[in-house]
Amino acid sequence: MVFVSTRGEEKVTGAQAIVQGIAKDGGLFVPEKFPQVTREEMESMLGMDYPERAAFILHKYLDEYDKDELLSALKKAYSQFEGGDAAPLVRVENGMYMLELFHGPTCAFKDMALTVLPYLLRKGCDICGIKEDILILVATSGDTGKAALEGFKDAKGIKIMVFYPDDGVSKMQKLQMCTQEGENVNVVAVRGNFDDCQTGVKKIFASADCKAKLKEKNFLLSSANSINFGRLAPQICYYFSAYCDLVTSDQIRMGDKVNFTVPTGNFGNILAGYYAKRMGLPVGTLVCASNKNNVLTDFWAKGMYDSKRPFYKTMSPSMDILVSSNLERLIFELSGRDAALTKERMQQLSATGRYSIRAEELKAYKSEFYAGCTNESDTVDCMYEFFEEYGYPMDTHTGVAMSVAQRYEEMVEKDPKAEKLPMVVVSTASPYKFPQDVLYALTGNDVKDSFKGIKRINLLTAMKVPEPLKAIRYKPVRFKQVTSPEKMFDEVLKFI
Repeated sequence: MVFVSTRGEEKVTGAQAIVQGIAKDGGLFVPEKFPQVTREEMESMLGMDYPERAAFILHKYLDEYDKDELLSALKKAYSQFEGGDAAPLVRVENGMYMLELFHGPTCAFKDMALTVLPYLLRKGCDICGIKEDILILVATSGDTGKAALEGFKDAKGIKIMVFYPDDGVSKMQKLQMCTQEGENVNVVAVRGNFDDCQTGVKKIFASADCKAKLKEKNFLLSSANSINFGRLAPQICYYFSAYCDLVTSDQIRMGDKVNFTVPTGNFGNILAGYYAKRMGLPVGTLVCASNKNNVLTDFWAKGMYDSKRPFYKTMSPSMDILVSSNLERLIFELSGRDAALTKERMQQLSATGRYSIRAEELKAYKSEFYAGCTNESDTVDCMYEFFEEYGYPMDTHTGVAMSVAQRYEEMVEKDPKAEKLPMVVVSTASPYKFPQDVLYALTGNDVKDSFKGIKRINLLTAMKVPEPLKAIRYKPVRFKQVTSPEKMFDEVLKFI
């Protein structure tokens, strides 16, 4: 399959798209066309386990990868997940389901892709005949960093460096990253927010001078953020798997539509759902759930993307983002794949922090998505009430999603013309990753120590504490470096 840049100046193979991470013109790689999954193929997926389903979907995009080898890599990746099922679907009540994506090695949904990406990247280098070492740069709002570090630790011929906002991740997320093992890893805090980290990494990718200095040291740049199609593609798979699970458990019939609610920051997770729909998955509405940083909600309401607004630190830090990079891919699609217009809008965003879309485009957005946001108080109330009614604890990001999902469902109930469909809420992290905020939501009690919070949540809920989080308490902190956004590349040069 051929991949093209959203800004129109490059065409590459799937392996090249994964190795490069980002197009030379600064655009993001997208498939030249969406591969289709027929009803017969969907029915054949019903009897497959998760790695088999994922291999089937991924090979539709990455046809130059050997199918059997791909399946073997996926089986190895997902064998690291607790419970024997990488993406279990839990029925909460009639018509409401939780897609749990937090059973991997770092207890967050990023594991669904980042346990697979090392294989895709290394094999991609082999396919492309690339001999240089790979340097992966990652900007993280919390979860991507740890998942990428864990996925690539001690990988041959690869070094990975993660930048995170110094005061913009949870204590547990920071501990997970700063205690990371591996000889090829580095973690640096940045004075600023996630957007500062993300902008800094993008500038390095766009700089010919930076690339030349890395080449002198025999390094080729790549990315593990969701701007890399190799990160995005494995996320498409769990939408198909969730649908298959609904069919096999007799919750729906093949062909019935299903809604998904996704807590959204950088827009990669929900974009994967849109890609699944474009491939033929019977998806109704994709509900885009935001916290107080509601730039996406306003975009859907007004047709103006405006990142020049106050930035809020919330209890759902992985969603504290004002520039949603993956939205560029959706803009490209819903503009009629107008690369010149997409490039112009991204230049406007870089220069002014804003851009607008046409009325007919906004209409197309609203036909596919519903965007809603919620505040801290409503999120806490939702988490508490949901636990009281169903005994189901959720993390803060899933709490945002559930709060918006419930509001959407209430709106649908009041509209006699609206289609009432099953709702799958995408649960993106273990409650134990944000123990202090989860404990407060469930009990009203504050604790300063994360591990005391974990212990009290366990006593309250009897939910098993993930082994990777238990182990962190006794690991030494390896990484304490803090830098400014302007000095990020200096830290890269020190590392290599």
